[in-house]
Amino acid sequence: MKHRIVVLGAGYSGAVAAGRLAARLHRDEVSITVVNAETDFVERVRMHEVATGRDLKLRPFEQIYAGTGIDLKFAKVTGVDVDRKTVALDSAELDSEGLEYDTLVYALGSRWNPQGVPGVAEHAYEIASRPGALRLRERLASLTAGQTVTVVGGGLTGVEFVTELAESRPDLHVAFAVRGELGDWLSPKGRRHLRKVVDRLGITVHENAAVTRVDADQLTTADGSTIPAAVTVWTAGFAVNPIVQATALEATDTGRIVVDGTMRSVSHPDVYAIGDAAYAMGSKNKPLRMSCASGQPMAWQAADSIAARLTGGKLPHAPLFYFNQCISLGRKDGLVQYVTTDDRAVNAALTGRVAAVYKEFICKGAAWSVENPMVGMPTRRRHVTQTAPLVAVD
Repeated sequence: MKHRIVVLGAGYSGAVAAGRLAARLHRDEVSITVVNAETDFVERVRMHEVATGRDLKLRPFEQIYAGTGIDLKFAKVTGVDVDRKTVALDSAELDSEGLEYDTLVYALGSRWNPQGVPGVAEHAYEIASRPGALRLRERLASLTAGQTVTVVGGGLTGVEFVTELAESRPDLHVAFAVRGELGDWLSPKGRRHLRKVVDRLGITVHENAAVTRVDADQLTTADGSTIPAAVTVWTAGFAVNPIVQATALEATDTGRIVVDGTMRSVSHPDVYAIGDAAYAMGSKNKPLRMSCASGQPMAWQAADSIAARLTGGKLPHAPLFYFNQCISLGRKDGLVQYVTTDDRAVNAALTGRVAAVYKEFICKGAAWSVENPMVGMPTRRRHVTQTAPLVAVD
């Protein structure tokens, strides 16, 4: 009987993990099923571009995984029973028993986080998903010159979107509301460059402005001030899918699955978690942040660990660490902030057009690795052994 591997989610982490597993294991001994709500790969790191009008290349999973032996199920995951080892889907193809697995790779990622702020769900727009980005795109197209778009959230997503919008729509009044100071996580050189770009693009920055309420035409901050907004775009953090909180998996209070260094659940050895849904430790015992930069290395680690355990091979123990943060500032400018291994800014940064080209190269490389799952992988697949330690704790 084949060992059944089910991968939930085909974003940057899940898609890469599935392809890597298919390349390392014999398809007559292992079945790999990928479950995803979308029929094509979504370049989530480019949703700020989609929202401002760019059309991206379609990458259908049926083409990506053609010839790999991977089975695809396009459905939404509605539940996971880790005791019965089944996954519930909103699919008519499955009976009440659900989709069974021997090894589960949980990669359902994250979505936008309204953070309980009144009015966000009703009035704000998000770019954490393709439907959200397309909805915002339609709304932005309806705006006339001089109307105000206010972006909330001073992290990477907010910075990329606010500069993209200001560059592509110079007729709008673009504002940026950040909880602390603009780019306060960057090095002095990085902050100076970000400020220079923001000023050049005419973006109004509201610093130390914690938003406590969103209305249809304005925001209210903690000090009682108001900020006008014909459109509010909420980029203040992400939240994981609440499915995990309904399972017996050990998770953080935010719902991220706690994993060991091989990306295996510390409570259920037949479950692996990768990407935004996983709580994994990186350099200097610091949790990895939610990002593509974390997700793909986690996928490599999980896939190689599963393959090693199934085939009796050597477990990988590659350290997971950061090198830089790549930030687009519109189409013609960028910022590459170099960081320590645990993701703290150092006083070194690449800026301007060269940084923009570098960021574009990184984005294309991430998509290419998904679109070409078998390239660079071993041509000789290893056989599953009868003594593979599937449930033993290392």
